[in-house]
Amino acid sequence: MLSSLRTGTQSLWRVSSRALQTTANLQHDSLFVHRDTPEDNPSIPFEFTAENQKRADALLNIYPEGHKRGAMIPLLDLAQRQNGGWLPISAMHKVADMLNLPKMRVYEVATFYTMFIRRPIGKYHLQVCTTTPCWLRGSDAVLKAITDTTGCHVGGNSPCGKFSVSEVECLGACVNAPMLQVNDDYYEDLTIEDTKEIIEKLKRDEKPKPGPRNGRFAAEPLGGLTSLTEEPTGPGYGLQDALKA
Repeated sequence: MLSSLRTGTQSLWRVSSRALQTTANLQHDSLFVHRDTPEDNPSIPFEFTAENQKRADALLNIYPEGHKRGAMIPLLDLAQRQNGGWLPISAMHKVADMLNLPKMRVYEVATFYTMFIRRPIGKYHLQVCTTTPCWLRGSDAVLKAITDTTGCHVGGNSPCGKFSVSEVECLGACVNAPMLQVNDDYYEDLTIEDTKEIIEKLKRDEKPKPGPRNGRFAAEPLGGLTSLTEEPTGPGYGLQDALKA
């Protein structure tokens, strides 16, 4: 009986110890633990500009007393935009003071959401979606074209300092895969040539036209509409005569 049990255990071990495959990137490029650096430390003061202070006051006025902490994410986003696209720890402290919250409450939010960048980045933040729909449509080739054209590795800045590249999860444009987000703009239905063209224009500080690159307006079928091709019917269409007024 013991021999049978040992044999069964060995068989189970052989089945359960198969090799596991992981992606090439085993670590996210975002910074989740703060380390003081010359460009990011609490001794560097942060204040909103007069214009952004008005925006901050308007955001705070949206929320009733006792619920001002609801403005934390928009305030952090405002601070990040003012600071050139990344969020220093002194800006986090400023938001904590404005909301009368412990600094840890702000740290928790700023390190949870990857929309907040905790390191200095370039003028153009290139975020490449490599989740399954984009991957199936060639996002690896798009990412390689970006790194080759900019000289920037994933999670770093280009030698010229103008570009930063991040590999991200789904950006919600699966129908238009593969796609790339540059700052606030989406570039969709990309080919390698489209990607290189976008980068070259950004190098010249020109703004490429955002949206699909294959002739679509949004996410409609490329070959034309397959439904909703007729004028909509009016009120009462299909209603039983007994129910008509």
